Amino acid sequence: MINDNIRADILLQAMPYIKKFASKILVVKYGGAAMINEGVRAAVLQDLILMQQVGIKPVLVHGGGPEIDRMLKKLGKERVFVDGLRYTDDETIEVVQMVLAGKVNKDLVAHIQRQGGLALGLCGGDGGLFSAIRLQKDGKDLGMVGEICSVRPQVVKQALDSGFIPVVSTIGLREDDESGYYNINADTAAAELAGALGAEKLILLTDVPGILKDVSDVATLISEIKREDVPGIIKKGLVSGGMIPKVECCVQALNLGVVSTHILDGRSPHSLLIEIFSDRGKGTMIV
Repeated sequence: MINDNIRADILLQAMPYIKKFASKILVVKYGGAAMINEGVRAAVLQDLILMQQVGIKPVLVHGGGPEIDRMLKKLGKERVFVDGLRYTDDETIEVVQMVLAGKVNKDLVAHIQRQGGLALGLCGGDGGLFSAIRLQKDGKDLGMVGEICSVRPQVVKQALDSGFIPVVSTIGLREDDESGYYNINADTAAAELAGALGAEKLILLTDVPGILKDVSDVATLISEIKREDVPGIIKKGLVSGGMIPKVECCVQALNLGVVSTHILDGRSPHSLLIEIFSDRGKGTMIV
């Protein structure tokens, strides 16, 4: 059991960080395995509520791949991937829109409200938040998958100023053809939004502890990386597979003016609080 002195020490250690980040915007991208586990999801949302209550302005950007897969399976529709990226045909984009902007987004809003917070659900079409053009990945067609061409963050700023935690689903208005939506990678959307908001931090919650020198040894976690060192780290193979686009999104956010970016294990309860309010840190920071 934690005694009173330890509790006091924890609060004292958090004080300078509370002061440092008061009124600052922190964008948190949340998805994958961390969304499936009920206990972990509750901890993430509790962290966001606490951040808001001490004067920080958190923004939650979410994906929903597992929920989309579940709905496609119910409809008897097969998943299709091109080089690891979801191919989104006309029928699938309707499912994506329904699941992300509807079920997942509103479930997260309800969870935050139930835990005593105030949340406002938004999608990329609200207030023209995300506009996108069709994405071509290495010359390969991905269907209704979009690349963000403009961000209008006013609706998110208004939500923050009104005391809400914005919960943003990552679909964007089509800019290049008829009306409708494109499916947008959630990491990319979070990076672009963080830049447009002038955020202090972008935090990607993943299903790994961070960047490891040895992927089989958590003790080899690299706690801090400089932006200019990222290409060398990728070349050495320390970052590979699905981690490469996440690291590239962190670099993009830094290029857009975000002060620091973080890759954290979203499966670890309260990793957000440990990263933000302690000198220990929890994952990998790219600055």
